[in-house]
Amino acid sequence: MQYRLSQIADILGAKQLGTIDDELLITQAVFDSRRVDFPLQSIFFAFSNNSNDGHDYLNDAYNKGIRAFVVSKKVDSRFQPDASFLYVSDTLDALHKLARFHRQQFDLPVIGITGSNGKTIIKEWLFQLLHADYEIVRSPRSYNSQIGVPLSILQINEKHDLGIFEAGISRAGEMQRIAPIINCSIGIFTNIGEAHNEGFKSTSQKIQEKLKLFEPCHTILYCKDHPEIDTEIKSLSDKELLSWSRKKSADLCITKEAKSKSGQYHIKALYKGKIVQITIPFSDEASVENAIHCWLLLLHLDLEDKLITQRIQKLNALPMRLELKAAINNCTLINDSYNSDLTSLAVALNFLKQQAGQLSPTVILSDIFQSGIESRDLYQQVAKLLDEHKIQKLVGIGQEVKMLQQFSTIQDQHYFDSTETYISSGNWKQSQEEIILLKGARNFTFERIAGYLAKKSHNTVLEVNLNALVHNLRTFRQAINPQTKLMAMVKAAAYGSGSDEVARLLEFQKVDYLAVAYADEGVELRNAGVTLPIMVLNPEQATFDLLQQYKLEPEIYSQQLLNQLLQFFPNQQSLNIHLKIDTGMHRLGFEEKDLPQLLATLLAHPYVKVASVFSHLAASDEPGQDAFTQNQITKFNTYYEKIAATIGYRPIKHILNTNGILRFPQHQYDMVRLGIGLYGIGSNKELTQALETVLSLKATISQIKTIAAGETIGYSRKGKAAKEISIATISIGYADGLLRKAGNGRFSVLIHGKPAPTIGNICMDMSMIDISSIPEASEGDEVLIFGKDQPVEVLAECFDSLVYEVFTGISERVKRVYYQD
Repeated sequence: MQYRLSQIADILGAKQLGTIDDELLITQAVFDSRRVDFPLQSIFFAFSNNSNDGHDYLNDAYNKGIRAFVVSKKVDSRFQPDASFLYVSDTLDALHKLARFHRQQFDLPVIGITGSNGKTIIKEWLFQLLHADYEIVRSPRSYNSQIGVPLSILQINEKHDLGIFEAGISRAGEMQRIAPIINCSIGIFTNIGEAHNEGFKSTSQKIQEKLKLFEPCHTILYCKDHPEIDTEIKSLSDKELLSWSRKKSADLCITKEAKSKSGQYHIKALYKGKIVQITIPFSDEASVENAIHCWLLLLHLDLEDKLITQRIQKLNALPMRLELKAAINNCTLINDSYNSDLTSLAVALNFLKQQAGQLSPTVILSDIFQSGIESRDLYQQVAKLLDEHKIQKLVGIGQEVKMLQQFSTIQDQHYFDSTETYISSGNWKQSQEEIILLKGARNFTFERIAGYLAKKSHNTVLEVNLNALVHNLRTFRQAINPQTKLMAMVKAAAYGSGSDEVARLLEFQKVDYLAVAYADEGVELRNAGVTLPIMVLNPEQATFDLLQQYKLEPEIYSQQLLNQLLQFFPNQQSLNIHLKIDTGMHRLGFEEKDLPQLLATLLAHPYVKVASVFSHLAASDEPGQDAFTQNQITKFNTYYEKIAATIGYRPIKHILNTNGILRFPQHQYDMVRLGIGLYGIGSNKELTQALETVLSLKATISQIKTIAAGETIGYSRKGKAAKEISIATISIGYADGLLRKAGNGRFSVLIHGKPAPTIGNICMDMSMIDISSIPEASEGDEVLIFGKDQPVEVLAECFDSLVYEVFTGISERVKRVYYQD
């Protein structure tokens, strides 16, 4: 978009506060003060909800250089004398109004996509299939929300001749707000699932609400094999309905499907009486369904059959998330090589900034295609982005990207004509202690570069979904009083997920405190660039010097430990400590009889500041123990008041852990401690349904064998084939965290969504599973140990243990891979 600020004021019908600079040309709308790329060209929308208020970040946005703001609360413009404020009653409605106006300026066909799953994949595949024929504007990544949709629409410019946008909703009433913004002419309904069921009375209502996206359109594409979708869509009038089906009469009738040994999937069908066929490079059901939706659209657009066949066969798998992993020479790699455009580059650079810590930032960038912007203007904007994010080294691959030499101030720049010349040059080997963003258009095959840069490791991986972690954090924040602080537990390498990456994300999300088990964990976080206050739960005398050097705050749980600390720090100007009170857990902490000596010591050493006083609930997750819990809370309140009265001030007060936050909201006090809940685990059923899975443990099939009846499998010949069976050896064993208790059929992994039981004993580095019921399984296939479709609680039950033990028992040799949309 490009509007004068005065134009935006007129569009929004806003009251103008402060001086309106009519020369200010606005090209971007932003709402996150941490993610500002072109501040003088941006307008900040201060959104408010139950857990956060954008008006609290006006100064942050101003300090980033933004001078235009849309607000719904009165602000004192004297603090920002050169800022312009547009006052509206509802800032989200104002963004929608701006996006609707912008959409009305362009008469281009738009494909709108909704459904429970597959929206982003279909959108990106349609871009791959149609970008040679159209100048396409599309939603960045998964921008399909009440905020994401209008931000996507504001990208449209006069060069675009096709739009592809996705829309998602979580409750009734949302789609009717964003449907006029997209104003689609063709609609695709993917499928319906259980996501966001809590926001609707029934599946039927959820489908009806999603269908509101298609009110402006004239054509709707869908699969007839979802009966509830079929019923609701057929009730629509004045729409052209195009359907496909494996079971019923449809415009595209699937007649034959077969998987080849090479893994390709062949589909034959009848389209309006004509035989058509395609081959796709995927065989999983979700990819097949997504590809058929795309196929039906291409047929509707009258593309030649030969061209359709060629393009669909070349579809690329899409790593739809930013992927962060360990790389060579103490580097970290952010792999975002599935597309390259200005918007996604800005998103990736912000992720790089969030995760950089002490590492030097490097960007490997290809030519950018399909931007809708003149090349010179495009690379000027790219250069400004790179410079504003303080990139230290730039590697450009392609021809047009070399324009950056004219515009960027980066001192260390390298340019190569192709991916091949970059790899063969060996330049990649020179990277040392860098965080490297790999950002390339698909035809540059940057996955080859990723293969060289990534640290070679075990095939088994623990995937950490950072988006899900942020979602869970926000879910808990909605249940916490606005004035209550939040301490995030990142002990034991953040429950096995990796403390550095998680802690940097939590700091970016503005939690108030972090807690680690030992001082060396705190040191690691400081070395990773984390600046938040850090409490050390188990300080040891041998590490007292680290507390001072790295500004770590110890938990003090006994008089002996306090005396040792004071002896080590006899004359400090200030020393922050956290007092642990034992109210019934009987693990660590001061008891009532210890308080007189503790308080006398604190009075004698006024330089010791009690930052917080806390206790730990022994059974906050067990309703049958609520009387005991209430007794703990009563004791804690009594002890806290005695401490506060004696020292003359009121330290931060906290007693609730993850399960206590919801079960005892009246005792949230000054701060709560959030641990396992961040990872989607909790005893509260209603809450757990709202949480998302953060950790997924995955292996691969190393080899497949046919075993004759009577043969045995594994050590001690514990596995025996009663009949001829097919088995797979998978790349995980007890040294990785899959304990021997999971062997001999006591646990099943998932392959292609189907269970495969273990057979024989679990080995140190691998295991065997029975895949007789999964004939489509192939060597190299992914094996899910736990994740979204296989809850970790199943494995914990098999181990006769707790989820905590499963998470923290995952070996360090298992590679951690971090994803963020």
